[in-house]
Amino acid sequence: MPDITAILRKGAEELGITLTSQVVASYLFYIKELKKWNQRINLTSLETDRDIAVKHFLDSLTIAPFLQDATQLLDIGTGAGFPGLPLKIFAPSIDVLLLESSQKKCSFLRHIVRRLKLTGVEIVHGRAEDKKMIERYAGGFDLVLSRALADLLTSLQLALPYAKRGGRIVGMRGRQGEHERDTTEWRPLGLQLLEQRRLTLPFVEEQRVLLLFERREI
Repeated sequence: MPDITAILRKGAEELGITLTSQVVASYLFYIKELKKWNQRINLTSLETDRDIAVKHFLDSLTIAPFLQDATQLLDIGTGAGFPGLPLKIFAPSIDVLLLESSQKKCSFLRHIVRRLKLTGVEIVHGRAEDKKMIERYAGGFDLVLSRALADLLTSLQLALPYAKRGGRIVGMRGRQGEHERDTTEWRPLGLQLLEQRRLTLPFVEEQRVLLLFERREI
């Protein structure tokens, strides 16, 4: 059986991140509960501790370099909490809103937040495109994320109303991310591409492209 603690620590180090013992312990509890709940409700298709640690937790941590100066983070379509909840555990000073359309997944998220005694986390059942949701949270976040939600353009369109002027949106893309960047009409949305990072996810050799946009006046 693989040493998940070692995988989390070594993988994070390869991403340029150091995990404290408390963060690792919280991640291990999260993984255990995710597998337990997954027997009753569909939270993830990944089955092994190793895959969950790498493809959910380390993948979420690829966003860590973009957390600097962020105080209000929105994770759209968070599912079982990725990437928003692992980022909250890693950087507890950031306030995080997890938006999820599945009530069952929201129940799981509330369970994790309660058991880990996390503060500064809001879990909302709903969809980003709903008018009432936009009215409630418009312009409230300096960092907006989504993972595996939709194509790049759709993801940016969903995120845009929630980002502050000068706020940032991260496109978490796979190996075709650069092609998506070049073939997506994101400039008419009033966005500026600030940074692009290409990296390889530790242990699995999967390519990731992170696109950091800033919301400007149109």
